[in-house]
Amino acid sequence: MKIVFMGTPDIAKGCLQKLIDEKLDVVGVVTQADKPIGRGKKMGMPPVKELALKHNIPVYQPAKARDEEFINTLKEINPDLIIVVAYGQILPKALLDIPKFGCVNVHVSLLPKYRGAAPINWVIINGEQKTGVTTMYMNEGLDTGDIILQSEFALSDEITAGELHDIMMEQGGELLVETIDKIKNNCAPRIPQNDEESSYAPMMNKALGNIDFSKTAKEIHNLVRGVNPWPSAYTTYEGKSMKVWKTKVLNETTSKECGTILKVDKDGIRVATKDKILLIEEIQMPNKKRVAVCEYIKGNKIEEDTILG
Repeated sequence: MKIVFMGTPDIAKGCLQKLIDEKLDVVGVVTQADKPIGRGKKMGMPPVKELALKHNIPVYQPAKARDEEFINTLKEINPDLIIVVAYGQILPKALLDIPKFGCVNVHVSLLPKYRGAAPINWVIINGEQKTGVTTMYMNEGLDTGDIILQSEFALSDEITAGELHDIMMEQGGELLVETIDKIKNNCAPRIPQNDEESSYAPMMNKALGNIDFSKTAKEIHNLVRGVNPWPSAYTTYEGKSMKVWKTKVLNETTSKECGTILKVDKDGIRVATKDKILLIEEIQMPNKKRVAVCEYIKGNKIEEDTILG
């Protein structure tokens, strides 16, 4: 079975690595264009491209997946199956119709919940107790195709988006291999999605990380985890940006105004919220490293009764 793999970031790289490890016939890799990265703005390759070149797999980087020249190239390759993992573009019908066994997508949520760009972040921000990985046959909609397989697992109250990403990378690769095996053996199920149960996970942006202390401590704790490592949660202290990396919900209450710093000690910064007290355990001030509050206060002062935000 000739496979073309379409993907761009690290999570896609993990799935491609699994196909390579299983010695499946990946005849081409399609990824987004190289981009300038870091402060020096040096051109950097997408993670999927780096892996493909390492294993001498031909790489294609069309500006748009709907370009006629690229569609014709794919037709010449004539893959039996196209695998798509976080590629970053909507695929046209002309492309979806090329492979004999269709196009299969790996999506990191339990579809139809959390269709869209950032399911890993939003399941945590919304305080979900479980999530999972879905493989599905692609159609022209946004994550609306028939489900093939799903794997489900529980979420802890402490897991961050970065940690969940790494779990998803492993789970996604394993489910993908199982899916391909079922397709090969003509026993892959097709389960239509119930659109009435669907929800959407929009793209992340920096403004999402701005902490609103008038929300509950649990909601803030979930936000901090859901935007870690990017775009990261933040507030302001005496006019300066303060990134917040780690928090804990305490079983304590106060009548003070939301956002008020109640106490600062080796455990962290206690802050008033809508209901319980939130303990901020790790912070990062401008041009400084991320540190535990107990380390930061050895050489810096954080004043009690100051209001954050």
